[in-house]
Parts: sequence; structure tokens; C-alpha cells
Amino acid sequence: MPDMPIIRLGTRQSPLAMAQARETRMRLCAAHGWDDDAVELVPVVASGDRIQDRPLAEIGGKALWTRELDFWLAEGRIDAAVHSMKDVETIRPAELHIAAILPRADKADRLLGAISIDAIPQGALVGTSAPRRAAQLLHRRPDLKVASIRGNVATRMAKLEAGEADATFLAAAGLDRLGEGEIGVRLDPEEWLPAPAQGAIGLECRREDMRTRELLAAIDHGPSHAEVLAERHLLAGLGGGCSSPIAALTRTEGEKLHLSAAIFSSDGSERIADEARFAAGDSDAPRDLARRLLAAASPATRALFEGPA
Repeated sequence: MPDMPIIRLGTRQSPLAMAQARETRMRLCAAHGWDDDAVELVPVVASGDRIQDRPLAEIGGKALWTRELDFWLAEGRIDAAVHSMKDVETIRPAELHIAAILPRADKADRLLGAISIDAIPQGALVGTSAPRRAAQLLHRRPDLKVASIRGNVATRMAKLEAGEADATFLAAAGLDRLGEGEIGVRLDPEEWLPAPAQGAIGLECRREDMRTRELLAAIDHGPSHAEVLAERHLLAGLGGGCSSPIAALTRTEGEKLHLSAAIFSSDGSERIADEARFAAGDSDAPRDLARRLLAAASPATRALFEGPA
């Protein structure tokens, strides 16, 4: 048993975040032949977990999930941070480095409260705080109403049970990691495009910390890393933030990636979709795809995006 942990992983305190941190610890220990106590999990309460009565776009966006962990990395209180990559803002501090992406889990959404999108009752109230889910839903079912529901998985399931909404969505990967994989109905990601980087756990550390980078490299999954980077380049090209309705799905096809993407107007009335095939590691092709999507959008929809980064 070591006197001190070999590596300290910072994580949000939510049950799902802790499950992701434990998976990371398991993979690190298996890769390096360590006992569990070689990896210390250091939980933090993120601003996004504390403030749940308002949409993210009103209170600081995705940075609310990463801010405290960024501070702890900068102060040297942790060696690496465990993130849900779909919650990590596109532009990160220059001193930080995404050192590893774990093998990506299910990218799909699951629908709770109905057996399909079409089966949701006419005029029903659907709870979601995600602009992508809301716009994609209203594009398919303009008769439905959308109400903002935030909180961790258990909170959102409880709100559905309490009748605050007739249906809601949760990420399949999160439910699987919490042992709740039988809940709801899986939506085919080819038809109901997921969020960029959904299902991916990422490890971020200080760029100059080569020791930690080498330790984390042992659990990096190359194909998943390439997919996530492609989707993040798409986001950078769109200039999208947490209030921008963006959906994306990347499939690995041999040496190539196939990226399908769509952007929406807030009310879902406009949907612009396109796709691209390119070599893994090509950062220009996803940005070119972003430019095509924006060029095809109406001025009102383009206004939801900040333009290429």
C-alpha cells in the first residue's frame, strides 16, 4: 500500500460523475497493475450541480461543470480531472490538455414516459433543458410543449414520476453507468442524433505535467479520442455554446470517420443537416462541415451561433 496516491483524480460529486471516476480508476489500475488506493478520487461540488433552477445558458454555460476542477488543477490539488466530454466547453484554457478519452459508451438518448417519439400524447409536456433535444423534438412533434428540467439522473426521474412532465430524455450512457440501463426506450442515434461527445469520458491534466500525461496515455482509446475531437472541431467551427441546438453522430469506418450533424432553430421549425467523411485526425473537415451548415441556415438560426472559432 503506497504512502501517498500515485495520481489524484478530481471529479464532480454527482452519482454519475463518481461512477465515471470509479471507472477511470479501475482502468488506470488495470493498465498499470496498481491497487485501488493508488488512485485517489477527489470530489468537488460544481457550480452546475449547485444551481439547478435556471438554464445553463443563463448562469454561465458549460463552464459551470468545469470551473472548480480547473481551479484545482491550476493549484495542483489534483493531477487530472474526469469529465463528461459533452459538458466540456469547446475552448479550454491553454495550460490544460485532454490526455485521454476512455472507450466511448452508447451515444444514444433514451426516452422516458413513452415507447417512442410518435407515441407521446398530443400536446404533452416534455421536460428537457437541452436545446438540442427540445429543438429536435419540436421539429418532429411541433404539437408538443417543452419545459425546462435540470438536475442529476435521479432528480429528473423523480420529477417525471411527480408529474412535472409527461416524458423526458436521458443519455443512455449515463443510465448504463448507473446500472439503470433498462429504463426508458433507446432512440436510434442514426435517426435521433445525440449531443456532440455524448457517452465519452475524458481525462484532462496540466499540459506541462508529462508524468500524468504518460500515466493517462495508457488508458486512452484512440478511436474514441478521434471521434470526440472531430465533434469538438465541429462545435468550434459552429461557435456553438450550451444554448445552440447542435446534434452530431460520428461513426468510425476503418481508417475514416463519418460525421453526421444537424443544427436547428430554437423552435425546431428549421433543421439543417449535412455529413462528411474524412481521415481520423483531420481537423479541417469538421470545420468545413460547420461552415456548410451555417451557410445553409436562415439568418435567425445562424444568430444562435457565434460563428467559426
